[in-house]
Amino acid sequence: SESEGSLGILNALDADVLKRIGHVFQQCPTSIEVPRRGRTIVHFDAAFNHLNSRSASGLIAWNEEGELLATQAVTHSNIANPFTTEAYAGLQAIKLGIRLGVNKIEVMGDSKNVIKKCQSTSIDKSVIGAIIRNIQIHRNSFQETEFIFIPKAKNIYTHTIAKEALRRNESFYLEKEVPEMVRRAVGNLWPKPPD
Repeated sequence: SESEGSLGILNALDADVLKRIGHVFQQCPTSIEVPRRGRTIVHFDAAFNHLNSRSASGLIAWNEEGELLATQAVTHSNIANPFTTEAYAGLQAIKLGIRLGVNKIEVMGDSKNVIKKCQSTSIDKSVIGAIIRNIQIHRNSFQETEFIFIPKAKNIYTHTIAKEALRRNESFYLEKEVPEMVRRAVGNLWPKPPD
């Protein structure tokens, strides 16, 4: 019958397709190795609005040659205080390093308490303890991790990113770019890479 003939052709086609698929899977690698970048510096800062319990993290990442890798802003809601805001910004800095696929990271921020807690290996029992533990878990993604305190004056650009993101209630991620809203806010003066 005609249906048996069609069925035979379909079975033959299915067998051929399965054979080809098997060949493709045998020839293809099961995992792809992505080359990881060297040392990266990530600056972080935060802005907080106590009226609506919202905050934003501002981040800038540079490579070891001083080239801009990324700028990022992440908005947060239901934030209790500025201290928690800074801790979330530190966590976002670590996550940015993971996203960029780097081996070594220097995380720089102007919150002495957060930097100090991130440097410690002991269990933190403060209000930001869970966030600090999350940072400590994520830091295992790197061969080397260093947390460095920097003065506010050297962190103005990340603060501007955070402040503008909070004002607009807008998150973003840009590779090798500075958002126009930030350029306007700092008068088109963009920082030179860290030493």
